[in-house]
This record gives sequence, C-alpha cells and structure tokens, in this order.
Amino acid sequence: MPRFSVIVPVYKVQGYLRECLDSILTQSCTDIEVIAVDDCSPDNCGNIIDEYAARDARVTAVHLPRNVGLGRARNAGVGHATGEYLLFLDSDDSYTPGALRAIDERLAVTDDPDVLVFDHVRTHWWGRGGRSMTADLLASAGTDTFDIMSSPQYLHLFLVAWNKAYRRDFFTGHGFTYQQGLYEDAPVTYQALMCARRIACLDRVCVQYLQRRRGAITRTPGRRHFDIFAQYAGLFAFLDEHPELDGARPLLFERMINHFLATMPLGERVLPEDRAAFYRETVGYYRRYKPDGFTPPDDTYRTQWRLLPGSPYPVFQACVLAERLRNALLRKKSEVRKATTRRINRAIAGTQRRRPLDPNLAVYSAFWHRGVLGDPAAIHDVARMLAPHIHPVWVVRPDDVERLPEGIDHVAPDTPGYHRVMSRATYFVNNVDWTHGLVKRPGQIHVHTHQGTPLGHMGVDLLGRPAAKYHVDVRAMLRRADRWDFSLVSSPYAQQIWDRAYPCHFTSLPTGAPRNDVLVRGDALRTVALRKRLGVPDGNAVVLYAPTRRDHRKSYVPRLDFEHLVRELGPAVTLLVRLHPRDTKAEIRGLQLRDLQRRGQLLDVTDEPSVQDMMLVSDALVTDYSSLMFDYANTDRPIIVHGDDWAAYRAARGAYVDLPAEPPGHVSTSTEELTDLFVSGAWQDARSAALRATFRRRFCPYDDGHAAARVVSLIMLGQEYPLSAIPQQDARQLRGAAHPAVPDGTR
Repeated sequence: MPRFSVIVPVYKVQGYLRECLDSILTQSCTDIEVIAVDDCSPDNCGNIIDEYAARDARVTAVHLPRNVGLGRARNAGVGHATGEYLLFLDSDDSYTPGALRAIDERLAVTDDPDVLVFDHVRTHWWGRGGRSMTADLLASAGTDTFDIMSSPQYLHLFLVAWNKAYRRDFFTGHGFTYQQGLYEDAPVTYQALMCARRIACLDRVCVQYLQRRRGAITRTPGRRHFDIFAQYAGLFAFLDEHPELDGARPLLFERMINHFLATMPLGERVLPEDRAAFYRETVGYYRRYKPDGFTPPDDTYRTQWRLLPGSPYPVFQACVLAERLRNALLRKKSEVRKATTRRINRAIAGTQRRRPLDPNLAVYSAFWHRGVLGDPAAIHDVARMLAPHIHPVWVVRPDDVERLPEGIDHVAPDTPGYHRVMSRATYFVNNVDWTHGLVKRPGQIHVHTHQGTPLGHMGVDLLGRPAAKYHVDVRAMLRRADRWDFSLVSSPYAQQIWDRAYPCHFTSLPTGAPRNDVLVRGDALRTVALRKRLGVPDGNAVVLYAPTRRDHRKSYVPRLDFEHLVRELGPAVTLLVRLHPRDTKAEIRGLQLRDLQRRGQLLDVTDEPSVQDMMLVSDALVTDYSSLMFDYANTDRPIIVHGDDWAAYRAARGAYVDLPAEPPGHVSTSTEELTDLFVSGAWQDARSAALRATFRRRFCPYDDGHAAARVVSLIMLGQEYPLSAIPQQDARQLRGAAHPAVPDGTR
C-alpha cells in the first residue's frame, strides 16, 4: 500500500499537465501512486497521461467514457486509490519541491490524523503572488491536533480539495463524494472537518495554485456560479442526516452566508444583471437555514448581515455603496493627516536648523534603520568609552525597536524627535545613504562606513549595466553621496574603487572596517555563547553559506542542492544558511530550508541581526560573490567560492576583480564539487591557506582590530591613534585628516 494516492482530474489542460505530473513524480518522497483521470478531455491530455503511465509504473491512467465534471472525476479517482492518504491536485497546479516529504513528516509527527491541511501560494499568469491569508492560522496550530468544535477558527481555511491530505479509510468510510457543478469543494471540506476527530496543520507551501488568464472555470462569469446554492443545500442535508453535528449549524451557517456575500460582487463570477437574483437566493437561504438564536458576526460583512433579513436588493446595493464611499473618505482623511504630520515635521526641522549645532550629539543608523548593527554599531560602542561626552542617538524603525540593546537612545524616522536630532547633531554615522530629504548643515560631519569592500560594480560604474541599474537612480545616489565627509576603507584597492565609483566631495580614510575588529581579535566567550544559542552540537564544525543577490534575477534562485550537501557533510557539520537581506522573503525559506531545519540538518540564520556573529561562530565560509569574503578573510579561516554562474554575474553586474583567477580559497562550480572539497579535506589544505593569505594582504591591510578606535579618535576627538598597522604613505593621509575642524557649535 503506497503512502499517498495523488488524484489528478484532467480536462483541457494540455499546456500545464506535464508540469503538474512532473512535480508529483520528481518528489523526494517516492512512496506514491498517481491516478490521472481523463474527464473525456477533447485535447491531447488523454495521450499525455497514457505516455506517463507507460513510462512510470506509479501512474494509473483512467479514461472516463463521458465528461462528468471536476467533482465526479475526483470521485472516480478515489475508486482506484489504494494509498493510506488521499491527495487531490488540479492538473494546472503543481507541488513545490519536497512537499510530499514535508506532508509525510508532519503526518508522522501528528500520529496520522484524519485530515492534514497545508498551505499554498497563488501563481498568477503574470507572476508569483503571495501565501494564503490563513498562513498564520496554519502556523499557530504547531504540531497539535484538534477538532473543529474546539477550534472553530479553522473553518476559515481555504475551501479547496487540493490543500489537504485525507486518511483514505476516514474519507471513504464517511462516504464523502464531490457533487456536480462549481463550488464542489465546499461541502466535502466542511463535512470532513466536522466529522474529523483529529485535524493537523502544516505551515508550509506545498501547492503552487495557478490563476490562469483564460480557461479557469471559477473566473468565467455566468449563471453557473449559482451552483453554490445547491452545494450548500447538500451540506445542510448532510447535517440533517447527522444530528450529532447539530452544534456545528451556527458555524456553517455563518460560513455559508459569508461565502455568498463574498461571491456576489465578483465581476469574474456573477454578472451585474444576475446580482439581484443572486441576492434573492442569498436571502432565501438566510431565512431557510438560520439557526434559532443565531447572532450575526461582527466581521467584514456586518453591514450586509444587518440588511439580509428583509431589505430589497436596491436598498442593499445602496447601503453597500454608501459603506464603500465612507471607507474611501476615511482613507482620504488618513492621507490628509499623514500629509499634515509631514508638514509639521518639516516645520520642526526648519525651526531646529536655526539653533546652533550640538557639538556633543551623534546620530547613528545602519541598514536603513534596522537597529544597532554593522560598522556604526562598532563605532558607537567604542565612542561610548573613548568619547563619553558625545551623546549617541540611533534612528530605528518602530518594528525593530524591541530588538535594541538596553539603554539605547533612539528615535523613529520622520518623527518630531527625529527631525530635532537630525537638525542639531554634529556627527552622522551610517553604512547606507541618509534619505534624500535630509538637509545637511554647515559643520555637520557625515561618516560613511559602507557595507563591505566592493566586488561588483558600484555607483557610476552601474551606468553601463542595465540589469544592475534597474530601479537604481545613480544621479540621486551621487547627490546623497555628496553629503559624505569621510569614507572608511580597508585597503588601497577599496579606496580606488570608491573614489572611482562615487566622484563626490569626500575624503577616504584608511582606517580599516570597524565591524571587522571583532573578527581580527576574535572573541572566544562570545563564540561559545553563540554556538549554544544557535543549538550547535558540541564538537561540530560550522560552515556558513552566504550568497549574494543577483541583479538580473527577479527572485532568489538556489545555487546549491541543500539536501544533497547536508547529507554528504554528515551530522558532524552544522550548515548555517544566510541569504542576502533582500532575499529574506525567498520562497525556499518556507520550503526546503524550513524542512531541513525541522529535521535538524541545517540552520536558516537569514534573520539573525548580526552577520559578524555568524562569521565569528563559523569554521569556514562558502559564498559566491558576496563582499563577506573580504571581511571573513580577517578570521584566517577557510573560504570557498561557489562560482557556478560567474560569467552571468560578471555580464550583468560587472566585477572589479577576476575572482576565479584571484580567489581567497578553493573554487567550486557545482554542489558535487563543493561536497568533494569538504569530504576530501581540501577545504582546509595548504593551498587554501596560501590563497587566503595573499587575498588578505591585498584586500585587508588596514584591518588590525583597532579600526573603530581609530575612527573615534580621529573624527570625534581630533586626535591621532597608533597607526602601527597602516603603511606609512597611508598613515600620512590619516594624519592630514586628523584634525577635521570639529565644529564648536557656532558655525
């Protein structure tokens, strides 16, 4: 008996069918049977499923003698099923990689419940959409099981056949069958959920739900959408036959009327000329099935609920329109309030700019106001010791305030407090540009720390790179860079690149990167604490994988087979995966990475605030073209460049360094090559060490563990700092900038 029977009803989908079947048959869970039901399709679908059945013994092709519709085609598939669990997949949809294995694992953890519900993602014909609106509801269930009477909120789950796994003996034992017509999913979904003693959830996207431009029945308007009434009549007939389910009547009545109200205004379903009739049917069902003592819900449709008992359709229509106009007016008022607040804040800023600068006030920000991070954080920590008279204030988004260390003075962007400190502060430290609207006053000193040594093209060098320049206004970027007074660099190479890429009015300071001080010096106690917090087993080697983003790709595309890699690395190696900050919403995080983390095979550390911590805790770095390699070289630990698409990256973004020719360690171009480097031990051999030493000499000569102190001494205190690690010609440059005319508050 196979674990899963996947039933695929097929009708007029020849352009999508192969992708659907391939998504099932290529799953890592192979204990399956696929029952493809040809509903007398007039195109080539019947031949396609015969082809798959001949090629793969797991596929059964069922040909119906006449067209019976989606629901009855599913019923035919159930009759051929032998698996422990039934799954239904529409033939224009597909499973995500690893979906069936994730479903199998959750079924095992929850001790084979009657029903398992999982998540999906909408894929529109023009591009990918988002997860279902009930994703948080699925997540809140965890690994618990429940029934609907104790957890009625789960009746709000998406009413479809293909987001559930049904235990076959439960499904067939209760005689559940799909009826003819549209909305056939609703009755079976509700019947199964009400009868199930144990329901479980999986907060994982398992299905890609395609919204076709043409051909989708649910998006073809007409009287067929009146089938919804007969489907719900069948549901309440089922309740009449099962008096033990009477307690569910109020819940199902509410869901039914809300379904009617949600369907009625949809132009792709109910035609305008049919809406009065649809409304009259809705009122009739309200009167016929309303339970005694029922209280209408206070939800999105509360106005419509109040009108339903007896209002004529013109009155109902007018009241709904009035409510929409009222909501639009409220939105307009909100926009006016926000605009007024912006004007007030600008007035506050103008008033503050008439006051003298505060020579003892410094403003910090990092990564678009995400918290106390990066170079600004390192400078801030040292400034509190060396220059305690200078008061630090951080600009932090409200969503990130709760993660701030204790005792950090902060303001939120575009608030009165923000405009006060931005108008009067003397020192500004940031690793990205301040907003375009910031007015820089004479005497204010802007320190730009950058986020790393550049590998890919930056600034004006992007002008010839349309793929990398998309949505980037280089002229605006240069106007913001014109505010910089000082640009911190870690090498002559970096200085040359920044001076070339940003032809602006700043001075490059060969200080080293403050964020790398901890990497140069090391911190054994911090490393031990980090390993413990992350749950790294004692004695395990830790490998950090940190890829950069691809400008020529709309979304993240995995460059590694993570499942293969962790299997070959074995349990003695812990893999940390940290995607680029702009890939935090990448689908793979909720798919393969989440599955592997749940199995204890890797850790997704993309959301960890400090990348320096992740570098500190790791024993080796695997990256592609990320600037992290320049920072990580300071640890003197192995680096592997996984450059499988170097030619494409260089063509799209451009590169200042021929990385494959001058790497900081070994180079791999496939998952197998990368795996071999670790299995063979070559990742930490003498050649790796020699390449790393050469790389560090070229790109990290100023990083000596004292960069932050050097910056504070030079810029905030006007004093020289010991320059033992800095070559003499660069030390002279630092001394020339050593007294940058610190303002006295009168300028």
